[in-house]
Amino acid sequence: MVFNNVGDPAPPHGGNLAAARRCFPGAPEPFLDLSTGIAPRAYPLPPLPPEALTRLPEPSDHAALCALAARRWGVPAGARVVAAPGTQILLPMIAALRPPGEARILGPTYAEHARAAALAGHAVREVPVLEVLTPARVVVVVNPDNPTGRVLPFATLDALAATQRATDGLLVVDEAFLDAAPDLPTALPLVPGGGVVVLRSFGKFHGLAGLRLGFAVAPEAIAARLEALLGPWAVAGPALHAGLAALADEGWAAAQRQRLHAASARLDAVLTAAGLAVLGGTPLFRFVAAPPGTGARLGRAGILVREFPHWPDRLRLGLPPDEAGFARLAAALA
Repeated sequence: MVFNNVGDPAPPHGGNLAAARRCFPGAPEPFLDLSTGIAPRAYPLPPLPPEALTRLPEPSDHAALCALAARRWGVPAGARVVAAPGTQILLPMIAALRPPGEARILGPTYAEHARAAALAGHAVREVPVLEVLTPARVVVVVNPDNPTGRVLPFATLDALAATQRATDGLLVVDEAFLDAAPDLPTALPLVPGGGVVVLRSFGKFHGLAGLRLGFAVAPEAIAARLEALLGPWAVAGPALHAGLAALADEGWAAAQRQRLHAASARLDAVLTAAGLAVLGGTPLFRFVAAPPGTGARLGRAGILVREFPHWPDRLRLGLPPDEAGFARLAAALA
């Protein structure tokens, strides 16, 4: 698949309840939104102090947030954490770190990487196999993948980084879903060697996507460039306040991982009982084979799932938030 038209509208994503209501006007309310990979249980935010809204964010708080993120993920020496209002805003900035050329993305995967690379002037190719992924001016892999859950081993990431470095290319590894399964391979040890940028999400694992907080981990020179592009006060006061509390709370993070693994196993059981084949996923979502039209049938039942125009027999489902949600999904699939 080739992407070149930067004027194309943004690709559809999950979470658009207004569009779902227009599409399924007779669906029962409230909608059960399983169309995103956002944790259904959010970090319990501490009270917001008034100065988080009335004052400009303090640089010292921003630095402390990056330090906590580095500690949480075990960021090695020679790599630096850059905080931003969501990883989404970083994508075209990172793609533009190399002059226009060819960008290759291991896919099918999260469509925003292709759109961002095209905005940076690259001719974008989405390729299905590793053998033709490198070398390129910019190479992007999502690990674990969204929506399939595919995981690349560290040896593969290491080989991709080596090839990109040898040709002055850039390897971008999107690890947005890794916090839910930190035992999976990470590209963070490769960052100090240069030519590698790793993306990490905050809102998905912590269930706080609306805060718009995300991170890049990059070599010093790239980190400085990204910070210059973002400018001062890049992270809003409320997001700083939430991030400082959540990233320091290792006990809650461990309990959240246990909850997510238990909920994803239960979701597997519901889907399998309904005759759907679970093909992959992460603790935050499942990727399934389903008869064409299943997504629309669930939509009419007031359950929003992620459909794919190029995969009419595939769906991605997030985690129901409670007992009632699991029961509602099971009934709709029966």
